[in-house]
Amino acid sequence: MSASPQTPEHQGRSKREMARTGGLVALAVLITLFAVFNLEKVKVSWIFDSGEVPLIIVIVISLLVGIVLTHFTELRIRRRRR
Repeated sequence: MSASPQTPEHQGRSKREMARTGGLVALAVLITLFAVFNLEKVKVSWIFDSGEVPLIIVIVISLLVGIVLTHFTELRIRRRRR
């Protein structure tokens, strides 16, 4: 028995997936560089207190909050479509 020829969809990643991955890697590099070049301390007013923290911490926390909110928003949109 010979193996059936695989269609382009089954031969690995498509061009669209490769472009998306490349774009995400480029974005990750830019965000990392932006954060690393902003190491000075800044005054931050938290909900109950305030203090000085490195700006890189503020950037990383903001990025993580954005990722979490985007994830939950996408889940909610998917549930509404069902």
